[in-house]
Amino acid sequence: MKKKQALSVTIITYNEEQYIREALESVSWADEIVVVDSQSTDRTVEICREYTEHIYQIPWHGYVEQKNIATDKASHLWILNIDADERVSPELAREIQNALSQESQYVGFLMPRKTYYLDGWIAHCGWYPDYKLRLYRKDCGVWVGQALHEQVQVNGPVNYFQHDLYHYTYQDIADHLEKMNSFTSLAASQKQGAVSGAGILGRTVLTFFKKYLLQQGFRDGTRGMIVSLLAAFTVTLKYSKLWERQQAISQKKPSFFKKLGF
Repeated sequence: MKKKQALSVTIITYNEEQYIREALESVSWADEIVVVDSQSTDRTVEICREYTEHIYQIPWHGYVEQKNIATDKASHLWILNIDADERVSPELAREIQNALSQESQYVGFLMPRKTYYLDGWIAHCGWYPDYKLRLYRKDCGVWVGQALHEQVQVNGPVNYFQHDLYHYTYQDIADHLEKMNSFTSLAASQKQGAVSGAGILGRTVLTFFKKYLLQQGFRDGTRGMIVSLLAAFTVTLKYSKLWERQQAISQKKPSFFKKLGF
């Protein structure tokens, strides 16, 4: 067995004092931790300094840009990226270390992400296994995509890990609704195309059907029902905001008579 290849962990942060310590603890075994902070106003940076000196405070440029900056700041070939509300399970940590101790053709690894919500783990609703490519070679990977849908694009073969990356996504339903409102506004601003009331209703119903029945959200009990309902409501919000934006644009357009000078 060859010597383990060095690993840099990258994390982007903004006002994450409630989550960041547990995230850092879960990767404290790594050779380097790089934090790109978007000028937090809470104790995030202070807590990070207990675990690493590689902290860079950079104005927010979007998820993709911030994560690429973090990759550029890393010293080692292999990068493990996690969010502040994620934790590397002990089993996944051992699996990563084992992978870095062996010769491999792979340039990236996907890991199943398991979400903790309302004091329980969600095993269905499309929330699990929710594979994420988070371990990759710096010279073969780059972050791409739009906000909320960023991902690592790698040039080469990838493999799968068996053990979980833990995700502590929302503190409670109120937090879920607050973030939902923010995310749907951003998503609506990136959407194109016309939308109707019937379209909004159809998408909403189909989303609940998919989450609760096809993806077996009912097997997660009340939590699964809540996740499915809120997923459907997310669709309602996103497309309603898109419709609202389109209405505002259409009202600004001059009428036929105005174009003729009347």
